[in-house]
Amino acid sequence: MHLHILGICGTFMGGIAAIAQTAGHRVTGCDANVYPPMSTQLESLGIALTEGYGPEQLLGIARDADVFVIGNVVSRGNPLMEAILDAGVQYVSGPQWLYENVLRDLWVLAVAGTHGKTTSASMLAWILEHAGLDPAFLIGGVPVDFGISARRTESRFFVIEADEYDTAFFDKRSKFVHYRPRTAVLNNLEFDHADIFPDVAAIETQFHHLVRTVPSNGRLVVNGGEPSLDRVLARGCWSEVERFGFAEVVGTGQDWTISVDGTILLGGASQGTLVFRELGRHNQLNALGAIAAARHVGIPVARSLEALASFRGVRRRLETRGVVRGITVYDDFAHHPTAIATTLEGLRRAVGPARIVAVLEPRSNTMKLGAMKAALPGSLREADRVYCYAANLGWDVTGALAPLGGKAEVHNDLATLTEAIARAAQPGDHVLVMSNGGFGGIHDKLLARLSP
Repeated sequence: MHLHILGICGTFMGGIAAIAQTAGHRVTGCDANVYPPMSTQLESLGIALTEGYGPEQLLGIARDADVFVIGNVVSRGNPLMEAILDAGVQYVSGPQWLYENVLRDLWVLAVAGTHGKTTSASMLAWILEHAGLDPAFLIGGVPVDFGISARRTESRFFVIEADEYDTAFFDKRSKFVHYRPRTAVLNNLEFDHADIFPDVAAIETQFHHLVRTVPSNGRLVVNGGEPSLDRVLARGCWSEVERFGFAEVVGTGQDWTISVDGTILLGGASQGTLVFRELGRHNQLNALGAIAAARHVGIPVARSLEALASFRGVRRRLETRGVVRGITVYDDFAHHPTAIATTLEGLRRAVGPARIVAVLEPRSNTMKLGAMKAALPGSLREADRVYCYAANLGWDVTGALAPLGGKAEVHNDLATLTEAIARAAQPGDHVLVMSNGGFGGIHDKLLARLSP
């Protein structure tokens, strides 16, 4: 089968491309911006790429395509999409193609939630790998232990990051309703994606669609401290449920708990202690969900703890990019206020009283719309200094950050921002750069500027 993938350089669609290619299909694709590292990864697999969405692809690179796989970045009015519709040729969304051609006969372990999906899914895949199950996976980031975001194997187990964002312009359901998992982790649920969801209730509806797809002999592993997830399950649940949460939170009826020191209890009985290099209590919770999900496929807790002791994390999740003159620069994907807060809290636990300099690019669609601006000052409370890049935002960032007083600065020019951070940085500082995009390569620019 020849697949031509529109939007191929996104992490999810690029993962589908890699899986399809290794399954023996011929894969080509296009995107608005074809650049490393995804372009390099795809070309190393022998996948031919075209920049742009010109309709001439139907007569060229895609002339013998059996199916066009459409990413959710493609909308009506896209020249190639219009040509595909006019020609009456077959097209399908990425999630639907993945289910029908890869997931249908596998034991799917899906990790959903507003936060922590990538990290939890990476932990879960690593646990299965450590246990010798050789899992296939598709994750929205790159686990350091694997070095790739997606792979196909002969295993019956497939770990997938289950995104609630919509599927395609012609299918406005969340991606995860296509995956039909036997094991589903529901990490948390907050308002996000303000560009497609009007409120948190609309997201809860999509999560309930996911719950409806889990079979009666399947298992839902649910954060017991999330009222939004309680509301989802109250709409109806037909599968086994195990809840997990922090030991110090009472009254939530968790089956699994984890204490500050990493002690894990299941049904009140000790299961061992989590010791790993990941920072923050949120990562303890991410790990607990992964451990519970792994147990559903028969992996003992002790084996999971062994795996997590060697887990090396995920790129762009508090990833150290360099240390210059005693100043450490980190890269992190945090872009929602809750993720910003938990990332800063995790770093604070690790560095103690040392100065933390937070550098933020509000780049997600939700942040661009200003839907979370009121929560920003509180999310940055653990930072000693705050720098925000406000180019191309349609709301008053300076006003939103006013509660932080003199510790916050807003800049509209990347070079000026970099210079301001470099001048203020001191030996011993921890500079945490947070964005869900490339942030103009500020990490390398800053490290270069700080170099003697």
